[in-house]
Amino acid sequence: MLTIEWSLASGWEKPCIKPLENLSLHPGSSSLHYAVELFEGMKAYRGVDGKIRLFRPTLNMDRMVRSAGRATLPPSLGVKKPTKALLYVIMSPVGPYFASGSFNPISLWADPKYVRAWKGGTGDCKLGGNYGSSIYAQQEALELGCQQVLWLYGEDHQITEVGTMNLFLYWINEDGESELATPPLDGIILPGVTRQSILDLARNWGEFKVSERYITMSDLTAALEENRVKEMFGAGTACVVCPISKILYKGKHLHIPTMENGPQLTTRFLNKLSDIQYGREDSDWTVLVS
Repeated sequence: MLTIEWSLASGWEKPCIKPLENLSLHPGSSSLHYAVELFEGMKAYRGVDGKIRLFRPTLNMDRMVRSAGRATLPPSLGVKKPTKALLYVIMSPVGPYFASGSFNPISLWADPKYVRAWKGGTGDCKLGGNYGSSIYAQQEALELGCQQVLWLYGEDHQITEVGTMNLFLYWINEDGESELATPPLDGIILPGVTRQSILDLARNWGEFKVSERYITMSDLTAALEENRVKEMFGAGTACVVCPISKILYKGKHLHIPTMENGPQLTTRFLNKLSDIQYGREDSDWTVLVS
């Protein structure tokens, strides 16, 4: 693990690389009592050529800087700004995020009684408090036979995020256009690296409309009734892309025809991103480590 200590008096200390070990914290640490902390998640990929690559790491670092500023942690610089901080990096191998496998469709529970984030809050930052407070709702989703929570917002039940993933909907929109849509970065949506990559790819392809727009559950149910929904999927570093096949909403199971439609677009994004990440395709999105 890598550790770098920081203090208000001395700034950043010398980095130290050492074997993985437990942290020693003062029991009054603000990270324990007030969740003054942040985290990032990034993967290193061993490519088909044996080389190790990072995928768009500058986007992770940009997001980390924004999160640090929101949490009053360096480099931005009780219930006050901390005078000491510790930056540390731990490494471990990873497997499929979901027990069902890396590309099996998942089911979602959508209920407005729980809210992940709100305007003026920290939903657009990668802070631990956003995740710890979501576990209770996630447990209820599991008890109802669903694998993740579809977070809703507002009186009109706007669709925001899927568990710890950004959400995409590929459909025929209200104007009869083929459209890939995802909720906008309005302060309650985490700016995911995979999210941005999917938007960049789709806009570069230029084959269908690409929108960052609000989508409500009423919009979705109407589109399902009119057979306008093609695919829905979550996207994030952990799973890359994950197809969605069912949503439990207001006591009814809404069937999402993602798998019946291939899923052509979801699979295309997965293959394209995987080819870049594992070095099968050259890209300036990757940074060679070794």
